[in-house]
Amino acid sequence: MTPANQARQLVEVDSIEIHVLVNDEIDLISPSPNPLVEHTQSFAGVPLSPVPDPAARGGAKLEMPMRNICCGAHGLSLFITATKDSVSKTLLFDAGPEEEVFERNATRLRLPMGDVGAIALSHWHRDHSGGLLSAIRLINSKKADGSQVVVALPPDRPDYRGVMFDAPVSLEPDPSLLEIENAGGKIETVHNACTVLDDMFFISGDIPRETSYEGGIPSGIRYSAQTGRWTTDELIMEERYVMCKIKDKGLVIFTGCSHAGLINIARNAREVGSSPIHSIVGGYHLADASPEKMENSMRDLMELEPSLLMPGHCTGWRFKGLIEKEMPGRMAPIFGGIKYSL
Repeated sequence: MTPANQARQLVEVDSIEIHVLVNDEIDLISPSPNPLVEHTQSFAGVPLSPVPDPAARGGAKLEMPMRNICCGAHGLSLFITATKDSVSKTLLFDAGPEEEVFERNATRLRLPMGDVGAIALSHWHRDHSGGLLSAIRLINSKKADGSQVVVALPPDRPDYRGVMFDAPVSLEPDPSLLEIENAGGKIETVHNACTVLDDMFFISGDIPRETSYEGGIPSGIRYSAQTGRWTTDELIMEERYVMCKIKDKGLVIFTGCSHAGLINIARNAREVGSSPIHSIVGGYHLADASPEKMENSMRDLMELEPSLLMPGHCTGWRFKGLIEKEMPGRMAPIFGGIKYSL
């Protein structure tokens, strides 16, 4: 990984392809609502399988079995390929909530997992890290040279995270650093902003928290085995975003959950990227936001003038509806199992 004090070190790429490996929702039928992004529709992107007896089916040689369709799950994983001058680099951004989900969807999509040069984890929450060990093993097993995949991790892994109701409710633990290493991951901790994979991808450092209304997860807590105590942990300070820059278009920002705030992330990306925002892809975490927070987010999002919005995961149907109302034609939501071309 190359340190990046400024995203000027991020090279411009010619194109980006995004396979949505894991997302809360699937929709294999709807067409792209925005000319800035191309994706398959009407089940055309589902991998086909050979028919065992074509004569019994009037000569049909291929079928679309339901077992080839990806499953939705609460989480996010994006298989991102950037191409410049016919050279392509692939980064896996997050790994979804469960090993079984990751393995099933990766197998069904028939993706070239050996092409993944690095994995970047946005933050320590199980719906983003749960499939990480499977991802590492699957990627390494497909590498012809026997190399280990780089795993770019945020710092400050908690022993446990949870939510405080009347009493603390714990989430499952994220994979430990030892488990990640034992699975074959080559760990690189992202303390500061850096570029990876021939500078085609930028991974942020700490995200400045500047807005007054983006306060993280209400009642979020973390547990320390050393102290034996749960403490407040609403801001998820270790969260990172990933960014690319497309020639003549601008910045493509990938967000895991936007606990740091959608607007905080977008403003920071535009500042360090010194370019207009082309698109914001991933979780916006506004599903449980108050009407006031959604209104403030929409107001500031419109001021940033992104060309394309590609919300998924934790964004929520209410904010998607608000985008379509206030910025009609600007949204192309992401769905599991679909390839998007920018």
